[in-house]
Amino acid sequence: MATFRASSSMSSSSISSSSCCRREIIRATTNMPKIQNSSFSLPNLTTRDLVEQLKLTSSGYTNTTTTHIQKLPKSPSNSPKTSPKCDSKVSDPVAIAKLYAIMEAVDDRVEMHKNVGEQRSNWNSLLLTSINAITLTASTMAGIAATTSASGSGPLAALKLSSTLLYLAATGMLSIMNKIQPSQLAEEQRNAARLFKQIHEEIHTTISIGNPSNKQVKDAMEKVLALDKAYPLPLLGVMLDKFPKKVGPATWWPQQQRRQAKELEERKDKNGWDAKLEDDMREIAGVLNRKDEEDYLRLGEKALKLNKILAISGPLLTGLAAIGSAFVGSPSHGSWAVVLGVVGGALSSIVNTLEHGVQIGMVFEMYRSNAGFFKLMEESIESNLKDREVERRENGELFEMKVALQLGRSLSELRDLAASSSVKGEAMEEFASKLF
Repeated sequence: MATFRASSSMSSSSISSSSCCRREIIRATTNMPKIQNSSFSLPNLTTRDLVEQLKLTSSGYTNTTTTHIQKLPKSPSNSPKTSPKCDSKVSDPVAIAKLYAIMEAVDDRVEMHKNVGEQRSNWNSLLLTSINAITLTASTMAGIAATTSASGSGPLAALKLSSTLLYLAATGMLSIMNKIQPSQLAEEQRNAARLFKQIHEEIHTTISIGNPSNKQVKDAMEKVLALDKAYPLPLLGVMLDKFPKKVGPATWWPQQQRRQAKELEERKDKNGWDAKLEDDMREIAGVLNRKDEEDYLRLGEKALKLNKILAISGPLLTGLAAIGSAFVGSPSHGSWAVVLGVVGGALSSIVNTLEHGVQIGMVFEMYRSNAGFFKLMEESIESNLKDREVERRENGELFEMKVALQLGRSLSELRDLAASSSVKGEAMEEFASKLF
């Protein structure tokens, strides 16, 4: 019996020392003489509110006592008042719901721009093939009409009329195609779909980090609306000018505003910024402005000039060919009408293929978009540097890593670029970006 009391005392001590949040099984074994058909009733323990079942069974010389302790809900009086793990802010459900609504709208825009981009890419290929086929057919008819001019007025008039009508149709279709530039439209929609995907991922990251604010909801709305304005879907009324007087970078972002402190920036130091990092960012912004952005704007101007020349030459050649085909077989005009009707159509097909087959409009839009990308980086750097309160800036280490990734460089390469660009009297030939 002494052994049993000691075992019971040990089991009770183990029960009282266990936590209320854990489930444990404590086994105690006592050796005593075999007692048949006997049961023991234990006095009530002080911890009976924690004990669900305490049974004692005997078999032979070995009795096993098993105590089951179940996890009970914590009462307010027993739970600690403050817990370091539960000290996080409560998320605003309205802000989260708004961000999810914006994400749904962004998903829909991505699909819309993707579908419209594919459609306009098909426009480019189908119109190019159709107009070239019409032009070459009209040129062939003009040549045949010249060879059959002596056989009679019936076949000659039919061939001349058919050739002239085909040339006029090709002139009208080519004028519309050169006005809307389907290849450039398709590139605009591809850029818009990619940028909307970036906004979608930014919103998803904001929700994943937690505690989104109404300011972040407002910023997301402004980004979506600015991108809608930069790359419109309709053609009539709001289509971007395909032949602007001055080439400028594409802008698809809202105006840079004063930054607010972020949850990531809770440290009491300078938020990852120092004098050297500020100088490096200024040098990189200068390189982006002097080299990358300027170079792509220069290339964009060349592509625009070439596109203008080709856009004017195509309809002009088909129009002249239509006039030449109308006078084929006329004895007063001689052979110049045949040459104009046949050669004009052939040259028009070549010009049309160069403009829309090579997709000069798409190349121009690509240059303009790349210049806008560097302009955005430059404005982002300047926006951070203009804010004298470093606590309101984006974290310096994180910002430096983002800039390096966007330029396709490592951190060491980015710092080397800033160091080499700051050397006075030395021509800087290296571009900031290594991606394009």
